[in-house]
Amino acid sequence: MCAVVRGLVEAGHTVRVVPTAAALQFVGSATWEALSGQPVQTDVFTDVPTVPHVRLGQQADLVLVAPATADLLARAAHGLADDLLTSTLLTARCPVVMAPAMHTEMWQHPATIANVDTLRGRGVLVLEPAEGRLTGADTGPGRLPEPDDLLTAARALLDHRGQTRDLVGRRVLVTAGSTREPLDPVRYLTNHSSGRQGWALARVAALRGAEVTLVAGHSDMADPSGVRTVRAGSARQMHDLVLDLAPGMDAVVMAAAVADHRPAHVAETKMKKDVGAAGQPLDLVANPDILAAVVASAPQNQVVVGFAAETGDDSDTVLDLGRRKLASKGCDLLVVNEVGDGKGFGAAVNEAVVLAADGAAVDVPLGSKERLAAVVWDEVVSRLPHTVRP
Repeated sequence: MCAVVRGLVEAGHTVRVVPTAAALQFVGSATWEALSGQPVQTDVFTDVPTVPHVRLGQQADLVLVAPATADLLARAAHGLADDLLTSTLLTARCPVVMAPAMHTEMWQHPATIANVDTLRGRGVLVLEPAEGRLTGADTGPGRLPEPDDLLTAARALLDHRGQTRDLVGRRVLVTAGSTREPLDPVRYLTNHSSGRQGWALARVAALRGAEVTLVAGHSDMADPSGVRTVRAGSARQMHDLVLDLAPGMDAVVMAAAVADHRPAHVAETKMKKDVGAAGQPLDLVANPDILAAVVASAPQNQVVVGFAAETGDDSDTVLDLGRRKLASKGCDLLVVNEVGDGKGFGAAVNEAVVLAADGAAVDVPLGSKERLAAVVWDEVVSRLPHTVRP
């Protein structure tokens, strides 16, 4: 949570930390004040003249409760106001996000399930906890989502996107990350993709209510919470997974950086230095075109989105190449972005143009990858049928 506070402050937001008494057993007020640059209060009797238990909620653009313990969920669901945090929740009229964290048994207890249902019924965005190592040797659902997940939720809501739950009842597939094509037991061919844009697409879709499946190539990022993640190593593995999953989806967004070629032969032992040198070329063969295959087999009303990472050349601009790719692939939307020289791959920000088969084009200026993801989902939603699949 210290990382989340720092991330929000660095993004230019004013952050007020309202810890519970129990929270201060883990991180002290001095740390919160140093990170936020704002005073920290825990009870309604500090700074009484400013009426903090009313003012904080009234002035907030977003309330993020993390970690939201089983106790906090219960108190919030029943409208208790026995400290500054729960009092603030009652006065807040802005979006409220809660990120649960507790042992699996507590998360799955009927009382917690009922409390979460109550809060969601009131419009509170209760995130799904991550799965993984808990306190001690326990593993399971109940782990606090990673800082990037929490920052994505905050950014989406503060950007005035993601407040709408316009993907409820929709099933979507997102691909992300890079593929790896083995040369031998040691080496492989790959690219610079970090997977950050695909992760952002998956997270924002989940925030907007979709049932999300992420087919992930290589990435160092933790699996996003609330998203089903399936791993794919090579382009052919991703091809098979996507074609198996895509028919049941309302939308397919192909953000992965898939290798166009693979070695014709994979050596059983480590290749020596002279292989690939002059006179001994490395033979490559083409990988299957996953986007073209998805378009060819897409059911009626499915929206298919491709990504084109381009550099431009002496004869064509990035947009020229993007329009040509959109026409050749036949997808509904193509997100065209320039890469290289610090742009695109690995960065926290991105800029792009979303081209549509109907001729429309949406410019997305430089900003967070979550913002670009929100624009992509806006364009997808506008092209989905009004009725949800059974």
